[in-house]
Amino acid sequence: MPEGVTDPNYVPLPGRLGNLTVTQLHALETLKKELIAEGAFVEERMDDAMLLRFLRARKFNVPEAKKMLLDAEQWRKDFGVDDIVKNFDFTEKAEVDKYYPQYYHKTDKDGRPVYIERLGKLDIKALYAATTQERQLQRLVHEYERSLTTRLPASARAVGHPVETFCTILDLYDVSLSNFYRVKDYVSAAASIGQDRYPEIMGKFYIINAPYLFSTVWALIKPWLDPVTVSKIDIVGRSYQEKLLQQIPAENLPKEFGGKCSCPGGCSLSDAGPWKAEELNGGGAH
Repeated sequence: MPEGVTDPNYVPLPGRLGNLTVTQLHALETLKKELIAEGAFVEERMDDAMLLRFLRARKFNVPEAKKMLLDAEQWRKDFGVDDIVKNFDFTEKAEVDKYYPQYYHKTDKDGRPVYIERLGKLDIKALYAATTQERQLQRLVHEYERSLTTRLPASARAVGHPVETFCTILDLYDVSLSNFYRVKDYVSAAASIGQDRYPEIMGKFYIINAPYLFSTVWALIKPWLDPVTVSKIDIVGRSYQEKLLQQIPAENLPKEFGGKCSCPGGCSLSDAGPWKAEELNGGGAH
């Protein structure tokens, strides 16, 4: 059983620490040895759970997983990830929130941080008067990094077992195709960063308020996606509340989605969750 587990009912999913086949364990050891031999191993970041994410993304094919990880490492240098982590300050957050809300908010019933994005609120003109696509992508990376170092570990401590994935809600209420078309470059760049650089962190994915024609678009997109990814995506129309409340406690779900939470100053700017509680209590256990 992985270290720090206090939940007596926790059973690791296949391909995760505590539930690896002999072949998978061998793949993990091989990948680690090869990275060390090539001087590419970064101890503070590349723990076994992180290496396993890349291995699962490439079905435990060691050469492919290693290529994916080394490509991600090169991308980190090119994109300036370490500098973003230390120095990036998204000063326009409150302004951007009015036109394209994207935020982490509390946890679901499995202890995963909930991430919410509301594409229907999109006002392109106002958004790009407040920020740039480049800063939006830097913010995305800054949040991914903060999630891996702070949000996921704090959520794991709160629930008593490892938490490696997120529960995402993508709200398409009122989305217009012309608006979406104008941010497709950002959405496409953001999706490839998620898929290629931070693999295997999607736990549940709800697309809510999907417009009538979305099912036609989805039918075209679906065959291009990994079946494992498709199995995690749930497309729900207007009557989504019951589905969300099966996965997210009412007190953790913002009121506008049928929950009971209304954070002071608004849920989208609160960053409420176990990570925030630990910050307020002086950093939590490490």
